[in-house]
Amino acid sequence: MALSASLYLRQSQSLVMTPQLMQSIQLLQMTHLELNQFIAQEVEKNPLLEFQSGDEMITAQDRSAREDPSPASGEAGSDEAAGQSDVYDSATSSAGERLSDQLDADFANVFPDDTPPQRADAPELLGQWKSMPGGGEGDNGEGYDLDDFVAGRKSLRDVLLEQLPLALSAPGDRLIAQHLIDQLDEAGYLHADLTEMAARLGATNEDVMRVLLNLQQFDPPGVFARTLSECLAIQLRARDRLDPAMEALIANLELLARRDFASLKKICGVDEEDLVDMLAEIRQLDPKPGTSFETSVTESIVPDVIVRAAPDGAWLIALNPDALPRVLVNHDYFAEISRGTQKNSADQAFLSECMQNANWLTRSLDQRARTIMKVASEIVRQQDAFLVNGVDHLRPLNLRIVADAIKMHESTVSRVTSNKYMLTPRGLFELKYFFTVSIGSNENGDAHSAESVRHRIRTMIQQESADAVLSDDDIVDMLKQTGVDIARRTVAKYREAMNIPSSVQRRREKRALAKAAGF
Repeated sequence: MALSASLYLRQSQSLVMTPQLMQSIQLLQMTHLELNQFIAQEVEKNPLLEFQSGDEMITAQDRSAREDPSPASGEAGSDEAAGQSDVYDSATSSAGERLSDQLDADFANVFPDDTPPQRADAPELLGQWKSMPGGGEGDNGEGYDLDDFVAGRKSLRDVLLEQLPLALSAPGDRLIAQHLIDQLDEAGYLHADLTEMAARLGATNEDVMRVLLNLQQFDPPGVFARTLSECLAIQLRARDRLDPAMEALIANLELLARRDFASLKKICGVDEEDLVDMLAEIRQLDPKPGTSFETSVTESIVPDVIVRAAPDGAWLIALNPDALPRVLVNHDYFAEISRGTQKNSADQAFLSECMQNANWLTRSLDQRARTIMKVASEIVRQQDAFLVNGVDHLRPLNLRIVADAIKMHESTVSRVTSNKYMLTPRGLFELKYFFTVSIGSNENGDAHSAESVRHRIRTMIQQESADAVLSDDDIVDMLKQTGVDIARRTVAKYREAMNIPSSVQRRREKRALAKAAGF
């Protein structure tokens, strides 16, 4: 068969992952902290974007004033500041049409369930943004942060260095001690190789060990331990409670973790009552003595959606203003700069590209907010019984049910629910918490949520007495009486996942505690 070149005309469809499409997909699954960091980077690159956070705002006029401190620039900046407009008020339909024509991807490709709006406005979001501190009207600029008045906290290293001159006087010992202090982790444990350290410092192993034993007497008790057993031993020695029985107990912590009390009684040579007292003393110790001096800032979870009960019995669902990014596009500044550039010049091309990227970003943020609201509203509708009556009434739910209800793809719902939180009258929950597998009913009724079944198992075990400890078979029978069709191995799996011991271990513990209490 002879080879020859031919020319064919073929028509096909394909999905092209453009940079704008990839950016919008990434925005969906970002947390509000990641989103603020991303927008801050975009503000630094784009002179037409303004990112407002608290009482500070990075504006295009500030950048131009730093670059061109001429009087004309200052006057123009004051006039332009008065003309700042929110993106949702200033993006006109003509701008949206130019954006779709000039970019390499259509906005409808990112969110196919929504038609491109003629006007990218969201007055309800604008009202929430303006009510935020520093976000618009009514802000007198007198806000302050209480963290500015908090005294600096001492770290574990600072506390140990303060005690060092009082405990060691020889310069060589202090040098060894400083190296040991530098090797501590955040919990106060020492993970250094003492032999290697001695060789590096030109000291003997005996000198390093002598300094270490001295440092183990520092406050807080338990620091400079190399294992958990040694940490507990140091604290017990400080309380003068490290007797042979206690030494045997802390040397066999693996048996304690398995709740093998019978073996512990033999090893320690004590009866059941003494063992219970010893365990009570162990519980009073601190397994991580250095964490009380941790200086890292604890970041609280900021909910993305807030759900409140309405007077008529319905639910009010709103986006949390603290989790909404506040992004402005300064069209006045764009118009002012455009008048000073020549057509078809590199500056004009740069400004046009900045305007395109800014409009695309703000429209993507607007659509992100709308998508989160859609998903959250459907979750609230599906889990109405949970919000009213608690976890026992949590319904089984999956991504497909929500996706079909709001006419979106499952992958979109999955991205929206990742690392997003909802504040409800029942508490703060991750959106993925409401998606649980289904457990069938033995009466051909409604299916049960796996989370609600786990809650029932936990409640049953908490209410049991020492004389009537429930086995896994007993739990299965009780659940079947309430209409839950579940296997014994499933109950055992849920129990182990909740770190609940077996019925034999629970019976032994409850009887020991009851005996110690005199019942």
